[in-house]
Amino acid sequence: MNALKVTAGVVVAAALLPFATSNPTHLNLAILVLMAAQLGVAWNLLGGYAGQVSLGHAAFYGLGAYTSTMLLLNFGINPWLGTLLGGVIAAGLSFLFGWSCFRLKGHYFAMATIAVAELVQIVFTNWDYAGSAVGLTIPMTQQGWGAMVFADKPPYCWLALGLLVLTLAATLAVERSHVGFYLRAIKDEPDAARSIGIDIARYKQIALSLSAFFTALGGSLYAQKELYIDPASVLGTGLSIKMALVSILGGVGTLFGPVVGAVVLTVIEELTRVVFGGSGRGTDTIIYAGLIVVIAVFYPNGLLGWWRERRARGNAERASLAQEAAG
Repeated sequence: MNALKVTAGVVVAAALLPFATSNPTHLNLAILVLMAAQLGVAWNLLGGYAGQVSLGHAAFYGLGAYTSTMLLLNFGINPWLGTLLGGVIAAGLSFLFGWSCFRLKGHYFAMATIAVAELVQIVFTNWDYAGSAVGLTIPMTQQGWGAMVFADKPPYCWLALGLLVLTLAATLAVERSHVGFYLRAIKDEPDAARSIGIDIARYKQIALSLSAFFTALGGSLYAQKELYIDPASVLGTGLSIKMALVSILGGVGTLFGPVVGAVVLTVIEELTRVVFGGSGRGTDTIIYAGLIVVIAVFYPNGLLGWWRERRARGNAERASLAQEAAG
């Protein structure tokens, strides 16, 4: 109940933020946090609950961005419908993705996902119809909620918040269903899960398809926000690593861990850009590498797991003192 109250409070605060400040820098930071959190929650469906660490999720993100953009530019299809179609196409690709990669385990699976994402990036980089390496630009000829194009930032903040809430709701539904129980069993004891008749490949594919669908929705939102995409911005390996790191930093396999990780990581990134400015190229990669080392050594359960362990120790100490006082 307390978690639900905190969640509701945070959602309301984020929704009211555009009314509290008109500073575009503050609003842009909030949008970046919300978008990163949504991608982390989407990645967590596969990496956290099913235990399949993917470093190629940028393939789904880019597919969402390119699908909605190309349908708009070439056929005049509304971006709302294009966003949904992008998610469906990404989920479709996930079947090929899963068929080719689920045969592998551990770091071999992670490397295979990188290879698939690189292949998708090469295709779009050399595909003239998709703008090749030059990319695609969305014109601002039409604005408003129907076109999903806005001259100011508050609507993007609400869109990012709505998408995050939708992804969290889907994750919660999975977590509380038999699919969530099966995924945790597959992650913790795959041999035992197989012995009781759980179709491991099927449920991993369900997790991957859901993860791909919501990741693609995030890519479409990015395209509508930036009004420009190219292979480097929506299909890069660094983006895949960031999705994974957001979840790992906050706590994999938890509902709100990726949200915590997104807040911390995005703030660090933006502070780094402010400090180093244009001379900070490559700094993001250094930050990612450093955080991975720190998490692996000091916080293997992520920041949320660390906080829960600390709270549990505090409660145990207070209970022990209370017993001593009563005795």
